[in-house]
Amino acid sequence: MLKSKSQPLSLEEVKKMQNVGRLAGQTLLFIAPYVQAGISTNELDRLVYQYTIDNGAQAAPLGYHGYPKSVCTSINDIVCHGLPDETILKDGDIINVDVTCVKDGFFGDTSKTFMVGNVSENAKKLVEAAEAAMFKGIEQVAPFNTTGDIGFAIDRLVTRSGYSTVKEIGGHGIGRKFHDDPFVPSFGKKGKGDVLKPWHCITVEPMVNEGVEEVDEFPISGSTIRYYRTKDRKLSAQFEHTILVTDKGFEILTRV
Repeated sequence: MLKSKSQPLSLEEVKKMQNVGRLAGQTLLFIAPYVQAGISTNELDRLVYQYTIDNGAQAAPLGYHGYPKSVCTSINDIVCHGLPDETILKDGDIINVDVTCVKDGFFGDTSKTFMVGNVSENAKKLVEAAEAAMFKGIEQVAPFNTTGDIGFAIDRLVTRSGYSTVKEIGGHGIGRKFHDDPFVPSFGKKGKGDVLKPWHCITVEPMVNEGVEEVDEFPISGSTIRYYRTKDRKLSAQFEHTILVTDKGFEILTRV
């Protein structure tokens, strides 16, 4: 059963989720032209912060459990929660940019792995597999399907592509809270896990590793948030959308 005690979204609340989801998606579109060799991740962070404020919202990561930045920038072997700093992007990097906007009390969360300049064929195939895995998982979203249905579809595509899914980190409920139940894994068994209820929102966000699934965890100063790197230091890619479970299927709120 669904663990979350949150109530279904009202029609007015659905509209607020649609609005904030659209803004999160637009934020990724805005930042895309800047994700080039020669820019620092701090500059990407500054641009996302300003764009979010200019559009009447707030950057949800900023101050969340002490996280000091407005966006997560995870380069190459960093799986997630990479902290913007003075690191300069270089030709051949891949970088996941993860944005979350909060507006009118509701959260929209989305991410994309960008390819910087001329990336290797291996990197390109990994990024393509991660995006395909996300959409394969989203296809399983329907009222009274389960999180296991999502995870099974993701993991099957990823493993058949020769990669591995990160098991200990995954998607989550979202809406009135940044992170809520249920946990949405990138692996699982059909029919198992939490039941998806109509008019609730989740994120589907597979993290796909080029090599082993295991990750190493590192602290972020002043925060209880951790960032993660692949244990074998091979590449990792991630894509994420916020999804509304409807009475008949799903709506991707962060796709623009």
